[in-house]
Amino acid sequence: MRRFATAIALITSVSGPAVQAADALLQPPPPVQRQGLPGRLQRPLCPQLQSTIRAAVGGSTAPWSISVLDDRGQLLADLNGWLPRIPASNQKLISTAFALDRLGPDQRLRTQLLRHGDGSFEIIGEGDPDLSIEELQRLAMVALGQGGSRSRVTTGEPVRLMLRDVPRQRWWPNDWPVDDRSYAYGAPITRLALTSNALHMAVMDPALRLRRVMQASAKQRGGQFEMVMVNSEDRTGDQRRNPFSRLPQLLHTEESAPMHALLSLANTESHNFTAEVLLREGADSWDLNRALLANTRWLQAQGMPMRGLRIRDGSGLSRANRVTSRTLAALLWRMAQHPLGAYYQASMAIAGRRGTLRRYWRGTSLQGRFWGKTGTLRGVRAVSGILETNNGPRYVSMIANGALDPKPVMGRILQETQRLSRCPSWSAALRQRDGLG
Repeated sequence: MRRFATAIALITSVSGPAVQAADALLQPPPPVQRQGLPGRLQRPLCPQLQSTIRAAVGGSTAPWSISVLDDRGQLLADLNGWLPRIPASNQKLISTAFALDRLGPDQRLRTQLLRHGDGSFEIIGEGDPDLSIEELQRLAMVALGQGGSRSRVTTGEPVRLMLRDVPRQRWWPNDWPVDDRSYAYGAPITRLALTSNALHMAVMDPALRLRRVMQASAKQRGGQFEMVMVNSEDRTGDQRRNPFSRLPQLLHTEESAPMHALLSLANTESHNFTAEVLLREGADSWDLNRALLANTRWLQAQGMPMRGLRIRDGSGLSRANRVTSRTLAALLWRMAQHPLGAYYQASMAIAGRRGTLRRYWRGTSLQGRFWGKTGTLRGVRAVSGILETNNGPRYVSMIANGALDPKPVMGRILQETQRLSRCPSWSAALRQRDGLG
């Protein structure tokens, strides 16, 4: 069973009406209102919340970056919010927002079988993270049984098959730690990836695994493939060798779960492979440098605070990523104004209930009322998301680089943000205005 069945069910049951309402709003996002976004010099508007956050952090504020925005995009409290930090998997909030805006909630990633004019076949994919052996076997069966290849099977002549994918030197972002690459969370990022190129550990040679599965499928049907790996970004040489390659015939397609389920896998379960694919597909380029540039330019176009921003991957596994808590809080607020914002929030984990937040803050006022994204690397802990309060949503980003035991501090900050969601100084000012003070 595809792993996305659970993700789809969760989205439908938890926020189905909101997601269905968003279906009617497939239109460009509204104009960016830059004046409401927190800049370097903007002062926090709620002194009580500011003091409470400082008290919760304690004597050492240096490891922390914390920003809280209200539903107008105004900065309520801020602690080092303009300092760039390592965000860990909070980076996924950036890549998933980008992909949702560029691709929409219903697009699916395709794995396609093509036939060229010379009788050869080609398989090319878009990085479906849940591509299964069964789906690959169906592609093999079509290649062996259709498009004029049946005679080759009966005569024992191999069926020529190109597997089009990114070259080996680009399977991983360059600055991913070598030690991480052997684990499932650091598996290579390829267009044709059986089960996200991971079993209990990473599949270190996904091209070899792919060829073995295809050859075994052919053998079961009495056929044989003559396979070659081809660079997915380079079609010029193929066209010189094969004049018919410009007009291939599409024979068969296997599709992924819809985009909103992929977003949930990336954010709710913090699935690195999926986040990397979403970055590349959102940019319409599997050249990582081009995808990173497209994501950065998109953020700039949204009016996000860009101070110190450095995007090095889509998942947050790179320690070279840098982002401020103001940027993440502003992005959360910006996406709440987006026509597809309901899908974005629905993709996140929920405190005490779902995903990577399911064990956080159970039995507290935060349970079921904080939708967010966790981030964890050695020495790094980040939590950013949308906090429901009695006075509307609050957009909170908390990044700790080098803090001791940051999780309970983050819980206290969220609870205090709920408690002070209507800032006491605002009430005093209103009472004074009305002559009641």
